[in-house]
Amino acid sequence: MIQDMTRGKIAPMLFRFTVPLVLGNIFQLMYNATDSIIVGQYVGGEALAAVGTSNPIMTLAILFVSGMCMGAGILMGMYYGAKDMDTLKRQISSTMIGGFVFSLSFSFICIVFAPQILRLIQTQEAVMGIAVGYLRIIFSGLIFTFIYNYFAATLRALGDAKTPLLFLVVSAVINVIGDIVFVVAFNLGSNGAAIATVISEALSGLFCLIYVKKHVSVLNLGRDWLVFDFGLFKKTVAYGWTSAMQQATVQLGKIGIQALANTMSVEVMAAFAAVNRIDDFAYTPQQNIGHAMTSMLAQNKGAGKTGRIKEGFKTGLMFELVYGLFVGIVCLCFAGPLMRLFTKDEAVIEHGVKYLHLIAFMYLLPALTNGIQGYFRGIGDLKITLISSMTNMGVRVLAAVPMVLVFRLGIEAFPFAYMIGWFGMMITEVPLLIRNIKAMNLKEG
Repeated sequence: MIQDMTRGKIAPMLFRFTVPLVLGNIFQLMYNATDSIIVGQYVGGEALAAVGTSNPIMTLAILFVSGMCMGAGILMGMYYGAKDMDTLKRQISSTMIGGFVFSLSFSFICIVFAPQILRLIQTQEAVMGIAVGYLRIIFSGLIFTFIYNYFAATLRALGDAKTPLLFLVVSAVINVIGDIVFVVAFNLGSNGAAIATVISEALSGLFCLIYVKKHVSVLNLGRDWLVFDFGLFKKTVAYGWTSAMQQATVQLGKIGIQALANTMSVEVMAAFAAVNRIDDFAYTPQQNIGHAMTSMLAQNKGAGKTGRIKEGFKTGLMFELVYGLFVGIVCLCFAGPLMRLFTKDEAVIEHGVKYLHLIAFMYLLPALTNGIQGYFRGIGDLKITLISSMTNMGVRVLAAVPMVLVFRLGIEAFPFAYMIGWFGMMITEVPLLIRNIKAMNLKEG
């Protein structure tokens, strides 16, 4: 159900909006792991390696699509908050038409040049054929990925976070069932997993279309779906491109750190793979709180309610810090049991425990940076979020290089490198945040 976030109590509203985002992302992390488990158990190591080596490419493509949709969602939230329904409808139709054309074009390029793309990331010839087939099937369904992300971003901009969660859960269940049918029963290997993914995404897109047709009157545009406003689309591309580049920057930074981890022992590499999964579950709710702040602040930015913008920011930052403290306590007290979920190798567990004990209360830093990023996205200043993310990842990798290659710190190097990166991000963001709030206070006065 869509909701007007420019009125009502902020704390409960922000909490209710955040919970579906957190549940959706955690559910997605769980079913992605299940996907790999099924391929690894029923197909074999080569297929699992092919799927694994394709993941960075898939992730970049999906982040790019979702980033474009997120940028469009910010503009939609502003127009909805301002009650400018005419511009909102043209924004909705222009984003759909432009995104549809982009997704089809991008899919075609990736399908044709899949072997060349895989060679760029040093894919071994032993798994090249499997990876090419898998990637081509996945990219044939990129249009469905766009449709789901488009409607999810649109509904969130209108204050509805529960419906996208429902469709994500249904899609995930269908994907797992499809894996069992195509991989286990029909013995189609990694191609079967790709087919299951495409079918689940197509159905989630179809469910979104049916839902908005029946329940969201503002999205029943009729012939207006064919309206394309080039000026609005150009603005959407500016917002979407910045958001997409920010997410791509984060992914490239992770690849850089992974390359450094690959220079260490097998035990450290295994421990790093495990703590990365724990990091995913730690970071995701922080990011979701920031995204919830973005939706709320965008509507209030459009409505010109600066008081609610500041109050929403303070409330979201409080949520971030409380969660960061909670996850720090969990990692400090339960590092051993968490690592034993992934392995029984004591050497691997020892390395993982060192990492988690070091990073435990460092999670308070990304709590702050995610809250600040949510603020800047919400008021439409995406350049700052891009610059600060680039600073974070650049400083992180530069700090890790000497720690790993010169001082040989082992897995302990990564928490310290992350901390330096987050501090670099805050040094970039905080002065701009203070200046922005001062300007807002002056304008309000």
